[in-house]
This record gives sequence, structure tokens and C-alpha cells, in this order.
Amino acid sequence: MDEKALIDTIVGEVMKRLNTVTPPAPAGVEPDTTSAPAQLAKYIDHTMLKADAPDAAFDQLCDEAVHWKFKSVCVNSSRVRYVARKLQGTGINVCAVVGFPLGQMDSRSKAFEARRCIEDGANELDMVINVGALKSGNLKLVEEDIRAVRRATRGTTVLKVIIETSLLTDEEKVIACELSKKAGADFVKTCSGFAGGGATPADIALMRRTVGPGFGVKASGGVRNFPRAAQLIAAGANRLGAVSSVAIVTGQEGEGGY
Repeated sequence: MDEKALIDTIVGEVMKRLNTVTPPAPAGVEPDTTSAPAQLAKYIDHTMLKADAPDAAFDQLCDEAVHWKFKSVCVNSSRVRYVARKLQGTGINVCAVVGFPLGQMDSRSKAFEARRCIEDGANELDMVINVGALKSGNLKLVEEDIRAVRRATRGTTVLKVIIETSLLTDEEKVIACELSKKAGADFVKTCSGFAGGGATPADIALMRRTVGPGFGVKASGGVRNFPRAAQLIAAGANRLGAVSSVAIVTGQEGEGGY
């Protein structure tokens, strides 16, 4: 059985367990966490990275994360303190993006941003690699860039490395994954969502084969519904980044973007 057929088979088995489509629950009502889509909540980083998002959008983001028990909320560094206060005591992780979305700032700037995010309450970081350095073959710079952020974190901080799969060849994806592992990261992640493309089962499968079973793989970009999310998990992802998180766990179709 080829890779696509295997993925389709696994997704089909998951879909058979989906008996009902759960509508969004009103405030104050416990969500149904027994349906197949709702069970994906524990994989999801509920994300808001829009430049024009007001405070109210982050209030809603946190409320939804608590309601559906998402793994984390993921925000830009300037919003970390705000959401950390709102999520205090809930058990929901706070994830901050670092060097986002281009990854082209100096490594010292990324390290400073990482330290500040942790001070403000982040316990997970998603950093963007220096894609230009990778494309140029400057692998030492790429590794040291990741290592600079790793050194800036505490031992309990989860570090995910965004490799921007849509900009890389398969060979470069493998190299980026290997460098991330070597530099001490905990996850590799497909993309920022701002460079085009998105998570594909083929990329997730390649990343999983490269990093092995004990390392994290996060699928992000274009994850808008339950079937797609299930397909990516079947391919090897153990974390999902999405703005359409509520749509995923309720069996609906979500919006585009990140």
C-alpha cells in the first residue's frame, strides 16, 4: 500500500467514528468531547497572529481554548503577557512565535525575544529559521541560530522550529529537520502561514521519517477542517497549528489564513 492510500485508509477509519457533528457550544455549556473531531483538541495550538487583531480577539481566543481544552494558544510576543494572565491556572499552555514571520533578524534578537516571551509567561516557543542561510548552504548559521534560541530558554520551555516547507526542496527539508534536532529543539514545524503553501501529508511524512518517532512534528498552514487535521496526524504530526481550531473540533469548515 502506498503512502497516500495508507493515509486515506487511516482517515477513513477515523471518520467512521464520527457519529455526529457537534455544533459550537454556547458559553457556559460543557462541550461534547467524545466525538472524533473534539478529541483532536489536545493536539491543537489555537492561533492568532494577525497584525490587526484587537484585545477582544485574544479574549475570545483564550475563552475558546479553555472551553475546548486546546493544547495551547499561540500569539505574537507582544501579546504573551496578556494571554498568560487570562490563562493563568487553566492548564492551557502559552505559545509565542519568535523571529516571526520571516526569521531574518539577527540571532541575538531572536534570543532576546525568546527570553522576554518566557519572562512574560510563555512555556512554548515557535521560532522561524533563517531560510536564506539554509538556501545558501550556510548550515552553521542555521544551526547556531536555533541553538541561540535554545540557550535562551529554560529547560521546561518547548522549542518548535518553523522550517518553511513551501520554500524548501525535500533535501533542504531533511537538512532543516536534522539541524533542528542537532541544535536541541523539541519540534519541527511546517510553516509560518505567511510564506504561501501549507502543511501537506507528504511533508509531514518526510519530516517524521527524518526526525524519528521520539521528536515532535507540528503541522501548520491551511489546517481548516477535521478531515485535513486527521490526515496530517495520520501522516505523523503530533501537534497542529490552526486559526480554525473550533471548526476542526466541531466538524465544520474553517477560514483560511493563519
